[in-house]
Amino acid sequence: MNSSNLKKRTKVFALEIIKLVNLLPQLNSSQIISKQILRSATSVGANYRVVSRAKSDKDFIK
Repeated sequence: MNSSNLKKRTKVFALEIIKLVNLLPQLNSSQIISKQILRSATSVGANYRVVSRAKSDKDFIK
């Protein structure tokens, strides 16, 4: 798997989770879980992009 493939897959994953969250009922309990799922799913792509921009091993470890 190459870098652009993984970047595209993380974006598609986040977009699919956004669609899923929009389908969930608007109850208090489901809204709390929805927000956590949304934050977790979208952070995957964000974290991958940060790591892929690291210039050295020290940047990667931060």
